[in-house]
Amino acid sequence: MTGQAHTGRPSKLLRNLSSKIASIPMMLTAVVIFLGGTIWTVVYSFTNSKLLPRAKFVGLDQYERLWDAPRWIVSIQNLAIYGFFTLVFSLVMGFLLAALMDQKIRFENTFRTIFLYPFALSFIVTGLVWQWILNPEFGVQSVVRSLGWTSFTFDPLYNADIVIYGVLIAGLWQGTGLVMCLLLAGLRGIDEDIWKAARVDGIPMWKTYLFIVIPMMRPVFITTLVIIASGIVKVYDLVVAQTSGGPGIASEVPAKYVYDYMFQAQNLGQGFAASTMMLITVAIIIIPWAYLEFGGRKRG
Repeated sequence: MTGQAHTGRPSKLLRNLSSKIASIPMMLTAVVIFLGGTIWTVVYSFTNSKLLPRAKFVGLDQYERLWDAPRWIVSIQNLAIYGFFTLVFSLVMGFLLAALMDQKIRFENTFRTIFLYPFALSFIVTGLVWQWILNPEFGVQSVVRSLGWTSFTFDPLYNADIVIYGVLIAGLWQGTGLVMCLLLAGLRGIDEDIWKAARVDGIPMWKTYLFIVIPMMRPVFITTLVIIASGIVKVYDLVVAQTSGGPGIASEVPAKYVYDYMFQAQNLGQGFAASTMMLITVAIIIIPWAYLEFGGRKRG
């Protein structure tokens, strides 16, 4: 009987066979499109492909041209500024809003919906809305001047020195609500007994958050950081909708550089090289996250 029961069991390979068959299209998509496309892009970044790909290898020439191009340097500088302030402000404001929502305030669902609503909009819509708001002819500057402050000036999208901060305002408005919801979910996962013990011990609330709650929310913060960082690297829509890279090249970003060279300048080799640099940036973000989330957890 035992032998019959044993032989009647399906092998590990045949278990959940229908599920495995159903997952084949997604696996093929991941392997062929994502992995294959990535390898193809990296390989052809070492060629002098123009309008069409061609396998005439030129070594590191495309990368040398890339890092000699003032437009690419400006793109990297803008990405660094935009990325740093987005990470800092979205995390700080998102956590403060999440802590406020966690106090069981009245109309919490309403406020949460209001804060999260901008994230439901496309980046193009957000960019156009903030382009109107920051337009000196009928935006904030015009409204303030109509109230009597005729010397007031606020036109970040028309000032090459601060244009990236105008893009930053729109990005923060759209993304902070999502950060708030992610961190609020983390706060709601904190055991109520911890809060009670902190109150009994007379620990101030700010110390409870800083030295107890935030360290316990480490996985949530790491995941949130990865989500924010991946959005920073691929920022494109906001810039196109608000400034189209202007004034001049003052608000250029790497994703726009890639698009322009691949589809407008008809220089695929240069676009592939820039894409590969963006891929390396994403890998620098994802690999430490994967190690902290999975490698560190297994050791623990």
